[in-house]
Amino acid sequence: MIAARRRHIGSVFSKLARRPARWSRGLDRAANRGLERVHPALVRGAHRSRALARRAGAIAGPLLRPLAARCLRGVALAERLVRRACAAAVRGATRVSAVFTPRRAIGAVIAAAGICLVVSQFLDYRAVEIGQPAYAGLPTVAHPPTVAVRTAGDAHAYLLVPLGLIAILLGALAAARERRRLGLSVAALGLIGVATILLVDLPSGLDAGAQTSRFSGAEAVLEDGFYAELAAAAGLVLAGLLYYARPCRIRINSSGRAASARRRRPRRRASSRARVARRA
Repeated sequence: MIAARRRHIGSVFSKLARRPARWSRGLDRAANRGLERVHPALVRGAHRSRALARRAGAIAGPLLRPLAARCLRGVALAERLVRRACAAAVRGATRVSAVFTPRRAIGAVIAAAGICLVVSQFLDYRAVEIGQPAYAGLPTVAHPPTVAVRTAGDAHAYLLVPLGLIAILLGALAAARERRRLGLSVAALGLIGVATILLVDLPSGLDAGAQTSRFSGAEAVLEDGFYAELAAAAGLVLAGLLYYARPCRIRINSSGRAASARRRRPRRRASSRARVARRA
């Protein structure tokens, strides 16, 4: 027997690696032949499209040029109007900032909180709902009947009304003059109001009293007046502390003022060449 010639594994792998190269060459040649066939048609189409574009431009150019000019003029006019509006807004904001300073703004907030505190004393802050469990599954439009409705001032004998009036007066003084201690006074009034609301109004508002024995399913609930007076009192506390902190005030010493004045002062021009030479 004659032994068969063995093939090396490397030669086998090299032949397998040559096949993708042959395939890619075949695809490349086929693509080149296709492009050579399509190229004249593409060139003719490009020439025709250029000719059509020239004809369309010659026809539509005189018609579109005035329209384009008007559009550009409108854009320019809109730009000028926007710039003028921005300049006017900047000037208005500058004037408002000169009048409505942070100190005056905080004073206005204090006065507004005092007004809200006074108004909230005449709103209903609690009520007793009858048959609350029977209305649990019904839509929000249906509400249980209420009895024993009381205003916020009835719980503490309208104590917060003079407190709110004092807060309004302190807010006006804070806006007119800069006195840091007014902030502590306003915060103290707000704390007194919060303590009164939480210690007097809250237990009284959640107490159904004798209505539980008269009606079945009676439950005491808090109305909008309670939350309004609580928010107004908390606003007094925050506004008073903010006025006392004065975060917007910037202290400038005398040297800083002198340096800023020197920067703003225009420089004098030299009157002779000798002065220019000496300064140089």
